[in-house]
Amino acid sequence: MCGIVGVLGNHEAAPLLVEALKRLEYRGYDSAGIATVTGGRLDRRRAVGKLVNLSDLLVHDPLSGKSGIGHTRWATHGAPTVDNAHPHRAGPVAVVHNGIIENFRELRADLAAHGIGFETETDTETVALLARHYLSQGMPPREAAAATIARLHGAFALCFLFEGEDDLMIAARKGSPLAIGHGEGEMFVGSDAIALAPMTDRITYLEEGDRAEITRAGVVIFDAEGRLANRAETRVTREATQVEKAGYKHFMAKEIAEQPGVLADALRHYLKDSGTALSLPEEVDFTGVDRLTLVACGTASYACLVAKYWFERIAGLPVDVDIASEFRYREPPLSPTSWALFVSQSGETADTLAALRYAQEKVAKIVSVVNVPTSSIARESDLALPSLAGVEIGVASTKAFTCQLTVLAVLALKAAVDRGRLNPEALAGHLAALSALPGLMNHALGLEDRIATIAAQLAEAQDVLFLGRGAMFPLALEGALKLKEISYIHAEGYASGELKHGPIALIDSHVPVVVMAPRDALFDKTVSNMQEVMARGGKVLLLSDGAGVAEAGAGIWQSLTMPMVDPFTAPILYALPAQLLAYHTAIAKGTDVDQPRNLAKSVTVE
Repeated sequence: MCGIVGVLGNHEAAPLLVEALKRLEYRGYDSAGIATVTGGRLDRRRAVGKLVNLSDLLVHDPLSGKSGIGHTRWATHGAPTVDNAHPHRAGPVAVVHNGIIENFRELRADLAAHGIGFETETDTETVALLARHYLSQGMPPREAAAATIARLHGAFALCFLFEGEDDLMIAARKGSPLAIGHGEGEMFVGSDAIALAPMTDRITYLEEGDRAEITRAGVVIFDAEGRLANRAETRVTREATQVEKAGYKHFMAKEIAEQPGVLADALRHYLKDSGTALSLPEEVDFTGVDRLTLVACGTASYACLVAKYWFERIAGLPVDVDIASEFRYREPPLSPTSWALFVSQSGETADTLAALRYAQEKVAKIVSVVNVPTSSIARESDLALPSLAGVEIGVASTKAFTCQLTVLAVLALKAAVDRGRLNPEALAGHLAALSALPGLMNHALGLEDRIATIAAQLAEAQDVLFLGRGAMFPLALEGALKLKEISYIHAEGYASGELKHGPIALIDSHVPVVVMAPRDALFDKTVSNMQEVMARGGKVLLLSDGAGVAEAGAGIWQSLTMPMVDPFTAPILYALPAQLLAYHTAIAKGTDVDQPRNLAKSVTVE
């Protein structure tokens, strides 16, 4: 979602702000802007579209000053226009905001009663106008900001800049993440450490409800109760903030190619004795756990659906899977002897975080699988397990998904051991299958040229169906999601057996059907469903191993021959051709692969 940066520096702020905003492009945005204070005067520049438009504007209409704030906006209230772009300004105050002010209509009514009008459609303008109102009543900036923040309901991260105050920023967070960066006689604010990496590796993460008063001398933080708070300063490694493409055309291509390496790193972390034994924290003990609730959004929710098959089949542990945005609204009954497990790449997903907070005190343990160990979800869990994918910039998740699956697979094996459902020989077989994955992934990546050829034809379709059975059904959902995310082709995933219960009505010679079917116990049934497609003129793209492709017989439009893989780990391996198929289809269509329209990487609003 929206990205926030702030600088109290010793050099011109505008170039630093724009560079920091570039590092936040991965979050998704449709307009951008900056504001600075120079000679005591507050000024701003804003532009719609990509950051290059803002950069062009600054060339022709420069903005000086060593203090400033910047923003990339993903539109919620109001269309992506210059007027609605951030920073929002009301007289002597400028504000940037990530999140939603839920009571902005009520606040607007109060401001209107004081004769204060509005120029935009946004909820954020209300924050700026309210702060100006308090300033006009004689409050100094710190008090005006505090009074404004106290009246806001919703989820937000905010940063204020004031005219006449070139050594002051006020920042606050409630629901949306915000980090403070420490320099030598300089201070910074960012939505995450990635934005601040070129300027500092010393980071303080604000906690829920915190308000920070920032000067070049340092930061004073107050908690949600207004008490002085001591928040730790941490050092962030370069690897944790690295966003280079390393010679690849797109971040997504780089992140797909990184999967054998990052998966090997994850396996080294979670397996020991050369991959022959599990290595998990002592707190991971499923003895006495009677149910597991898995909660996530988007791609992470499909990882949970795959894990449901593993936990139930291997460990005999009943599992509920919920989409985070629906979870707490149906008020699910949770058992005090159950665990709730939350999966998120960013660890800041608003719906998932809200679901976690709903489950607190209702279950025996809150566990999370996250890619950012300093994130809100990680900090608010009883136990946070890192997925170890490294920084993922492409909006369409790739390596984060396969690493999530890997951690969930390890957890399922641990549950099976703790519950007495897995003997040493069977465990050894599953661990060997996991350890073989990096090599098999390299083999799958070797299919890229053939996938690109097929994708060039797939790009001509208007609709695509994906089919799978068992644990491959969630992979069909994920394959369809990837394709629609970045190529904008309408795609749907179905359980193969559900085809004849409605979706088969869509089949004709113009609808490609991607069938994900390793040669396993369910293969014959999947082939039967595939034959139903071909009998109606459908174009089948079969993803299977050599034996599966040979057995499927004639009539297939295209096939991709995958390496033989253990059925336990097949969903992890088969994610790669699905990702490559989406990537090359998007390339063929000429869409924006890394920043697809309307999408955001870190979804920090409901």
